[in-house]
Amino acid sequence: MSFLIVLAALCFLMLVAYRGYSVILFAPVAALGAVLLTDPSLVAPMFTGLFMDKMVGFLKLYFPVFLLGAIFGKLIEISGFSKSIVAAVIRLFGPQRAMLSIVVVCALLTYGGVSLFVVVFAVYPFAAELFRQSDIPKRLIPGTIALGAFTFTMDALPGTPQIQNIIPASFFGTNAWAAPVLGTLGGVFILILGMSYLEWRRRRACTAGEGYGDNLVNEPAPFVGERLAHPLLALLPLLLVGVANKLLTVWIPQVYGTEHRFDPAVIGSAPEVVQEISRVAAIWAVEGALLLGIFSVLLFAWKPVLASFAEGTKTAIGGALLASMNTASEYGFGAVIAALPGFLVVASALSAIPDPLVNEAVTVTALAGITGSASGGMSIALAAMSETFIANAHAAGIPMEVLHRIAAMASGGMDTLPHNGAVITLLAVTGLTHRQAYKDIFAITLIKTLAVFFVIALFYLTGWV
Repeated sequence: MSFLIVLAALCFLMLVAYRGYSVILFAPVAALGAVLLTDPSLVAPMFTGLFMDKMVGFLKLYFPVFLLGAIFGKLIEISGFSKSIVAAVIRLFGPQRAMLSIVVVCALLTYGGVSLFVVVFAVYPFAAELFRQSDIPKRLIPGTIALGAFTFTMDALPGTPQIQNIIPASFFGTNAWAAPVLGTLGGVFILILGMSYLEWRRRRACTAGEGYGDNLVNEPAPFVGERLAHPLLALLPLLLVGVANKLLTVWIPQVYGTEHRFDPAVIGSAPEVVQEISRVAAIWAVEGALLLGIFSVLLFAWKPVLASFAEGTKTAIGGALLASMNTASEYGFGAVIAALPGFLVVASALSAIPDPLVNEAVTVTALAGITGSASGGMSIALAAMSETFIANAHAAGIPMEVLHRIAAMASGGMDTLPHNGAVITLLAVTGLTHRQAYKDIFAITLIKTLAVFFVIALFYLTGWV
């Protein structure tokens, strides 16, 4: 019965998300409905002590990232930089390579360490302009961005600094470069199949006479300046964000050490504020990099930006509020579901799968799907079962590096179900609904999940690591 309650809550939230209802409203309804059916006395304590605590904790850490990312993306749009880069890409590759161009831009940013959410805000203006000029349906933009930002550069390619590739290291004693051959081949597998699918969808739309579309929402504002900037100048803010993010990630721990303390009281007394630098360094680095990117756009294109700055930033702030609240609500939902007995039933059932790597892959991707979070589902799975995974791997002669790569890749498989925060953010930013665009995101999800089992089979057939 407890398992059915968890399943019902998950299905309910996926259904309302798919039908276009706000998850800000329905994530707590789904979570607390499950609590009500499990133990009515825990509804209020779970709401304030767990759901709201996790939701507010997420906003405390990540809202500035959403805000700065949205403003950066909007300035890239109104400065004309997005149109300049798109025009250069079309001249270089031709309009028929629009999708590949967006995938490559997303991949470079995420592999450079830029947050997935920031990539969505930053790349959307380029994608919208490029798809409009190439007359590709706008509904294919989310699937294209998902392939570039949410798949192979998130957790497959060795060395990626995304959190999904960092979490397994603390459990298996590995590093971000674990299983480089398997990770690279898995990434190539995802890219080839993903691009083949997207191009097939584009050709079908073209044959049917479907163009970019009309009466769309959240469309980037047209550039009103006199002339476009040089493409290299337009690219500079993006490059600055990637490079600054990498440098600040290294410098911040060197400057602040392992923790930082300060006294917040000017009059009277107050508790000393202590911050563990390892928990905030990556966030500070992204925020600093985005600020540098914003200032660079203001410096290089102050005239067109100044003309639309007030209205543009209002729109960006509204988008950041909606996107961050959506994702924070999902985070609270996942925390509540993970605390219910039914979740333990799921975890216990998954542990019965005999093959060590298949067991790990299915467990991680299933829990990521239930919680709607790649990092959340993987953290729960590894915290509960990493010792079992390690023991079974040692018995089967499987290196820890392979465990690391399978866990990382599996976390980014079924996590992108309709209630996933990144998916909802992507759709909100692009102004599309689940009905319009989720089909292609789900297809990319299936390809990503299939890649995990491709890598497992490759390891068993060749022994490559």
